[in-house]
Amino acid sequence: MKHGHILAAAFAVVASPALAQMQLSIATGGTGGVYYPMGGGLAEIINNHIEGYSATAEVTGASVENMGLVATGDADLAIGLADTVAQAYTGTGRFEGQQLEMIRGIASLYANMVQIVTLEGSGITSLADLRGRRVSIGAPGSGTEVNAQQILEANGITYDDIEEQRLNFNETADALANGDIDAGFWSVGAPTSSILNLATTQSIVMIPLTDAEIEAAIAANPIFARTTLPAGIYDGVDATPVLGVPNVLVASSAMDDDLAYAITSAMFNNIAELQAVHPAANQTTVDFTLAATPIPLHPGAIRYFEEIGATIPDRLRP
Repeated sequence: MKHGHILAAAFAVVASPALAQMQLSIATGGTGGVYYPMGGGLAEIINNHIEGYSATAEVTGASVENMGLVATGDADLAIGLADTVAQAYTGTGRFEGQQLEMIRGIASLYANMVQIVTLEGSGITSLADLRGRRVSIGAPGSGTEVNAQQILEANGITYDDIEEQRLNFNETADALANGDIDAGFWSVGAPTSSILNLATTQSIVMIPLTDAEIEAAIAANPIFARTTLPAGIYDGVDATPVLGVPNVLVASSAMDDDLAYAITSAMFNNIAELQAVHPAANQTTVDFTLAATPIPLHPGAIRYFEEIGATIPDRLRP
């Protein structure tokens, strides 16, 4: 299986010395998000529980790039936002004219929360206040950028109305701290390290969405879900109404059914190991997978779910 030339391995997980091992590549995101540690935790589970395979998590530009990496065989597994995954599978949105119909789901891991952060004293207290301001909309090709554009446009704000900057999570936090931008979007599991770190040196403000703004965004993208960022998850931040988006672990339909079964089985049977890496994995359940996955599941994953007695919705069968 192809791997490795995505980018330099960023989460090098110790592999068994067995020469016959097959190397698996897991496309994640930037080091300041949740994909990276989740991918690293999954790599450890594969290394520890699937004989003959070793895995490495790779730093990438996240969701949009990751779908292409799976499609070309340059990654064996990848994590992506549900709306980006759905667009890739159907050839819509960012994937207009380049449908990736070989994308298959393994599991839905957790829900992102679209977090819009500014600093105390910025004068920004609402989505509408972003007009005319310098705003990071996420790294190029990231799910954050997709979500930011959807939320803004659903509420009558275009890129013409803001000074958009395409920064990854760590860059967004640094730019806020340095006064180079006024606000930034994160579409990521909470808490995330880059916001946690920012909150240790700055008084941050989480911009809430109104009911009308949430309803407009859901009307534009039904994959969005209404949720609440819990109080105290970041220092000084109260409970905040936000939008959530599931994150999906995907593979190619070309992946061997036995391997997809082994990965699915190893992950769910050893889920405590993934939860120990990041609390977002507390949401990684079979029920969440069957409810939230927007594309058909890989036949190997279906075999595992049926084996444990789960009922597979027709929409998830290839």
